[in-house]
Amino acid sequence: MAIQVPSDFRRVIVAASVGNIIEWYDFYIFGSLAAVLSVKFFEQSHPVAALLSTIALFTAGFLIRPLGAFLFGWMGDRVGRKYTFLITLSGMGLGTGAIGLIPTYQSIGLTAAFILFGLRMIQGLCLGGEYGGAITYVAEHVPDDRRGYYTGWLQTSPTLGIVVSLAVIVLTRTWAGNQAFDEWAWRVPFLLSFLLVAIAIYIRLQLQETPIFQEIKAQGQMTRNPWREAFLSANIKYILIAIVVLIGQGVVWYSGQFWALYFLQQVSKVDAVTSAYIVGAALLIATPSLIFFGWLSDQIGRKSVILGGMLLAAITYYPLYLWLSMVTQPGHINYPVAVFIIFILVCYVGMVYGPVGAFLAEFFPARIRYTSVSVPYHIGNGWGGGLVPFITSAAFAATGSIGYALIYPIVVPAVCFVIAVFIMPETRKTRIWEQIEAKAAS
Repeated sequence: MAIQVPSDFRRVIVAASVGNIIEWYDFYIFGSLAAVLSVKFFEQSHPVAALLSTIALFTAGFLIRPLGAFLFGWMGDRVGRKYTFLITLSGMGLGTGAIGLIPTYQSIGLTAAFILFGLRMIQGLCLGGEYGGAITYVAEHVPDDRRGYYTGWLQTSPTLGIVVSLAVIVLTRTWAGNQAFDEWAWRVPFLLSFLLVAIAIYIRLQLQETPIFQEIKAQGQMTRNPWREAFLSANIKYILIAIVVLIGQGVVWYSGQFWALYFLQQVSKVDAVTSAYIVGAALLIATPSLIFFGWLSDQIGRKSVILGGMLLAAITYYPLYLWLSMVTQPGHINYPVAVFIIFILVCYVGMVYGPVGAFLAEFFPARIRYTSVSVPYHIGNGWGGGLVPFITSAAFAATGSIGYALIYPIVVPAVCFVIAVFIMPETRKTRIWEQIEAKAAS
């Protein structure tokens, strides 16, 4: 009997996306409050060093993500997609909420920073297992010919997670006032994670395992050792190709979304609430671009859309950020233009990120898909993209030059573009449902 696309796949997308939004909210609330956390958890004799320490800790959460992908990828291919990302969601929520309970440096000294570091590692490990699960889960529910469009909806969740984190911070600041927020109310966005994750877990418990995974299990085709099959076989070549693509994609993602926020606060010296409004508005307006470019990749291919985003980013980052600095001078902020510039930056994110979930799901076989999607994604995004805030902020702090700060965000996508032109395959016509049907018939 043919394996059929389930009729309720749209509900699956919504449920997976809601959980993903909350998980990314958890991860990014840390970065959105970096300036506050640097005061609370690090010695303040050198404020710039304290801020860079916090950004480094933020970055460490990215660097640990491939280990989480490695561990939870194994679980996802051996135990199942659904239960694995329920575990990662729970760990992320507990790790984030607990940050709101830590005593500060003033109370317990350096121990505070060590506890913060430990919780950040839990966040990174759990996020390392989340994305591969969510994208695999959605990709294994939707029709082959519209995979870019439907996974594009899931791809909006990190962007919306940032928007939710910014909105919660702005609302909490408005409700408590700046002084109270800096004293104690900064904990509220972290503590809210306990409630949000409880809601997400409830929603995800209603979901079933993917039909493709169920069929693999029924056929006795499950892998015995996902690590060996993914990394000690011919599949390693595809892992390496995916890493090149995802490093370029990851740098564009963080340069266009997250460093825009750092840029406004650290370079243009825009206050936290105003910068949150500007970035949040741009993100909301540009979020549909992720769905649009996912859809476009169904029509013209994943490769041309993703590589087009890398090329445009490398060519235009410097003039766009220079322009952004000109329109966000203290006391003379041109809000519509500032929002428009960040909108353009996020549209580049839409190009590289909207289709990449479909590309990854189509690029790897179902029996090792969770592992094979997760590890290159988190190496590319966790290491390549995750270094963007630290490298750009440190380069600007050392030189005061926007040009020097942008060397990494420009050079990395440019190099990845050139390499990927030659090694990245087009996956648009891959039919993952037909692959399973063929296995069932054989």
